[in-house]
Amino acid sequence: MPAPIARAADYMAAVADGRVPACKWTRLAVQRQLDDLSRTPSPTWPWVFDEARATRICEFLELLPHIKGKWARERRLIELDGWQCWILTTIFGWVHATTGLRRFREVYLEVPRKNAKSTLSSGVALYMLTADGEQGAEIYSAATTRDQARIVFDDAKAMAERTPDMRTYLGVAILQHAITVAYTASKFVPLAAEGSTLDGLNVHFAVLDELHAHKTRAVYDVIDTARGAREQSILWNITTAGTDRSGICYERRTHLTKVLDRVIDDPSLFGVIYTIDDTDDPFAESSWAKANPNWGVSVLRDDMEAAARKAEAMPSALNNFLTKRLNVWVSGESPWMDMRAWDRCADPALRDLSAFAGQGIKVWCGLDLAQKKDFAALAVVFEYDFLVQGPDGVYVPQRKWAVCTRLYLNELAIQESGNAHLSGWARQGYVKVTDGDITDFDVVADDLRAICRDFDVQEIAFDPALSMYFAGKLIEEGLPLVEITQRAMFFTPPLIQVENLVLEKKLAHDGNQVMTWMVSNLVVKVSKFNELRSPTKERPENKIDGPMAMLMAVGRALAVQTSGRSFWDVEDPDKPSGAALLAETLEQA
Repeated sequence: MPAPIARAADYMAAVADGRVPACKWTRLAVQRQLDDLSRTPSPTWPWVFDEARATRICEFLELLPHIKGKWARERRLIELDGWQCWILTTIFGWVHATTGLRRFREVYLEVPRKNAKSTLSSGVALYMLTADGEQGAEIYSAATTRDQARIVFDDAKAMAERTPDMRTYLGVAILQHAITVAYTASKFVPLAAEGSTLDGLNVHFAVLDELHAHKTRAVYDVIDTARGAREQSILWNITTAGTDRSGICYERRTHLTKVLDRVIDDPSLFGVIYTIDDTDDPFAESSWAKANPNWGVSVLRDDMEAAARKAEAMPSALNNFLTKRLNVWVSGESPWMDMRAWDRCADPALRDLSAFAGQGIKVWCGLDLAQKKDFAALAVVFEYDFLVQGPDGVYVPQRKWAVCTRLYLNELAIQESGNAHLSGWARQGYVKVTDGDITDFDVVADDLRAICRDFDVQEIAFDPALSMYFAGKLIEEGLPLVEITQRAMFFTPPLIQVENLVLEKKLAHDGNQVMTWMVSNLVVKVSKFNELRSPTKERPENKIDGPMAMLMAVGRALAVQTSGRSFWDVEDPDKPSGAALLAETLEQA
């Protein structure tokens, strides 16, 4: 086995068995590669791992010199660590079984400072310029400022200047603002500009440095679209964590986490995030080693201790310590659900609600309506008994919550959506598609009537926005609709309860892939004054309609269980029920 492949394998094994401390996202990225290596090529998996190509990139980088610090003074060549070998061999080793073209077209590396990510990127840029076999290769280092754009470029320039063979045998010419190869008409230049000034590029390889600092997506989009004429170009994103969760960096990060969580499939993206887990102490040395893959090499204990002391003593320095040293995104919002735990709760049998019909099961429904670009969502929630084998081998009944979701969207919204998976989900039946440019609420109403006919529906919780007329019609038919106020006080209990039920495997859902995607989109904003929680989303395209319907249904079920009284019950015969008051309100509206 070639040495780089062996080092990569050793690193993956050490992460998998816990010998190398690693956060959730690093473990999942490693596991993804291990799982891929075990797959057999097929029409649905056309990729093979080419050890020769995986090794070649590593051997090239280890011919380059260090250009900073004591190792540069000692004129030492780069020696790749196991984690770097794993990244490089994974990216460059996977090729199409028929065409031989590279699998990965985009790379996302989120690594704290001082872990040599710029050095690694500079070496890869030189490889893509000189040794990738591309004619007329255009290599760019792009960033928001001229100085930032030149970091990777200047490192590559210094490496080339100190490698005479590169100039002698590869024909590399080193200019002040460019590195060129005449016989292939290739060039490497730094770019720092707004997206509108970058038109006309034909990108083979581009490094987007400190992606978190990009205030707009303009540069990313121009670089990305400028790769269309290249068969195996790579967009190479490197960054530390930041604070702007609405920017392009967090968008790509979120996409990567969904790929690693197996929520969506994107075989063209490789990425890894080196950070700490949510429960880790940011001031513990074990956390520092977990977040910094070059711990003990370029990231030293004394330096981290000094930075940690400063962060503890000066609140103003804390965010910088978290983002730059530990790769922790800082904001008042955090992802709600452990998606691995959510996936373990999937039970496709629940897609057929008719199996539970006619049993007198008490059901709560949640209804989140939208007509144009958002989904209409109907969640059905109930408790049921399932058998669990005890330690003595005897099966005993236990109670579990079931969540079944119906999602609706009009055909125009699907056509205009930027979500490439949506049309596929619709074909698989995870979304009911209605004709035209407005979602047909009559389809939702028909499903509600069927559920009320087959089950003992206690309440149908709904958001009054866009649905007052719709709700009024259903109440006239006798359906038990309950208006829900969209406040943190209402949502806090179901947010906590659903998360706990999932972690305890006391909740089952029907495995609707769109619902899973929506759950992964939901983030929780926690009030710093009273700890109340509000469900929200980070970007308009990150839909959460399904989880909102589920939370409304669970919220009302919890309220009834706590009080022992439904919204529809009349406690005092001389006073109207909540239902009567709601009907009066709707009539007035």
